[in-house]
Amino acid sequence: MGNYAKGDTEAFNALYTRNKAALYRYFLRQTQFSNQAEELSQDVWTKVISARKNYRSSAKFTTFLYQIAHNHLIDHIRKQSVRIVEVQDTSTTELDPPVRTKEQPENELESQQGQALILNLVKQLPQAQREVFILKEEAGLDLHDIASITATGVETVKSRLRYALAKLREGLVETYERT
Repeated sequence: MGNYAKGDTEAFNALYTRNKAALYRYFLRQTQFSNQAEELSQDVWTKVISARKNYRSSAKFTTFLYQIAHNHLIDHIRKQSVRIVEVQDTSTTELDPPVRTKEQPENELESQQGQALILNLVKQLPQAQREVFILKEEAGLDLHDIASITATGVETVKSRLRYALAKLREGLVETYERT
């Protein structure tokens, strides 16, 4: 980002290429609508472009990026005057297409079902837990960065992550006990 702030457009291309998919999935898993996720992602990239001249490298670029994304998501929710609600299933092909294996189609089906189950369980998490989980697992951020982005303490982030993981485990266990 420092190079981009100095006018190197190739540096922006590298940042965009490296982070666009994860940022899109962050919004997709928060809003559940691909058109909203795309719009929010593009808005964030526009804000990154606008902020380039004022950028100070006090944190990693991903922390900077997800801070903007988090704030933009909060603004979006406020504008909508509604809470994020659980809605229709999103096709896993829209998120990460599974690797096709001709040799073992039963493994592919099982993998797709597992992915769909986990995505459904993530959608059922409370918004604060879902966001912390996505920032940790999808964006690969550490607890301190997540605390900075969400303007909460590290212990709160740990707690939300712990509760999210417990609910996901519980959902998996319930599902597999029924089958």
